[in-house]
Amino acid sequence: MRRVRVIPVLTIDNEKLVKTIKFKKPNYIGDPVNAVKIFNEKEVDEIVLLDITATKENREPNYDKIEEICSEAFMPFAYGGGIKKIEHIDKLFKLGIEKVVLNTILATDPQLARKAADKYGEQSIVASIDVKKNILGKYKVYTKSGQGKIKQSLDQYIQNVINAGVGELILTSIDNDGTYRDYDFELIQKVSSLTPIPLVACGGASDIYSFKKAIEKGASAVAAGSQFVYRGETKGILINYPNQEELRDKVFQ
Repeated sequence: MRRVRVIPVLTIDNEKLVKTIKFKKPNYIGDPVNAVKIFNEKEVDEIVLLDITATKENREPNYDKIEEICSEAFMPFAYGGGIKKIEHIDKLFKLGIEKVVLNTILATDPQLARKAADKYGEQSIVASIDVKKNILGKYKVYTKSGQGKIKQSLDQYIQNVINAGVGELILTSIDNDGTYRDYDFELIQKVSSLTPIPLVACGGASDIYSFKKAIEKGASAVAAGSQFVYRGETKGILINYPNQEELRDKVFQ
């Protein structure tokens, strides 16, 4: 039986845990520290924490808050947001982060990924790639939390990122983010055919069966936000995670 990683993605805005829809309208969820404590109890595979305002506000990672959150995490922990220099990455790894997630900086300074990979190993460097369709139905890559559009084609950008030395990709559909419409399976299949490195699908998971479909389309692992912070049609705030029996029966088999 194949083991599949199922990863909660937590997004923060000024130290508050929030959840967006299509990268807009951040809804306050609560304290990220408390969320991590609950995920500890639920034995999650790993957690990705993304500061969605650090780059837009042109500031460094909030190291004090990251240290507070990381100190409570008993699972592998990745962080992204506001990373521009190798010194930022050095500080994050000293805090106990196991992976750094690079997004906007890859478009302007891909050599940072190479420097970091050479220093810490490719498995520790993750590329976050946010994609949405234009009016012609073509996939376009965006940075700065969906505000900056990349001129390169998706195919070329993926190749550049791989060449930079990252060890994993987190692929997020902006169009599907927070919508429960399912992952963009066409996008997953397309990108998985372009990359030899592990691909984490994110954006739009509707239920636990979405995870299995994403794996069938080529993802190595799956990630979600709304699935793990809301419950029910009314979107009541509830930190949750499927138990291992559910995952084994519905995803891993």
